[in-house]
Amino acid sequence: MPELIVNREVVADTFSYLTVEDAVPATGDVIVPLAVWQDQADSLLARGGRTGVWLASDQLAEDLDERVHQADVVAIEFPKFVDGRGFSTAYLLRNRLNYQGELRAIGDILLDQLFYLQRVGFNAFLLPDGKPAAKGLELLEPISVRYQASTDTPSPLFRQLESA
Repeated sequence: MPELIVNREVVADTFSYLTVEDAVPATGDVIVPLAVWQDQADSLLARGGRTGVWLASDQLAEDLDERVHQADVVAIEFPKFVDGRGFSTAYLLRNRLNYQGELRAIGDILLDQLFYLQRVGFNAFLLPDGKPAAKGLELLEPISVRYQASTDTPSPLFRQLESA
C-alpha cells in the first residue's frame, strides 16, 4: 500500500482518486482530474469532504482557475520518474499563482527526488508501493547548504553571503 508523507509526517491517505468516468460521492475526501474540476468545481467545493484536483504531467498550472485556492489539495502526477514537468508545475503554482494548500506529488517518484520536489514547493508525497516512508523522511534534508534559489530559499547563497 502506498505511504503518504505530508509536512514531514507519515499520515493515512483519506482521499479517493477519481477518474473522469467515476461518479463523485456526496461525502468523503476526493481528488478529481482537471476536466472534472473545470466542469464541477463549484459543486465539488460545496459537498461534504475535502476536495483536490489532479493534474496530469501534460497539464499546466495555468489551466487551473482562481477556484484552485479553495482546493484542499493539488496532486501533480509523475507518470515516469524521468518526466520532470511536474517540478515546473509545482514551482509555478507556489510562486506565480500563490497556491498555499497541500501540493502532492503522485506517481512514479523516487525517494532521492523528494528533497528536490520539496524545494520547488511540494509538501506531500504519495510514495509508490515498496518505497518506505521512513527512508523518504530521512532524504528530505540531505543537503544543509543550498546554492541555488528556489521556493524554499528565495535568495541564492552568494546573495545571502553578501548581506551577512
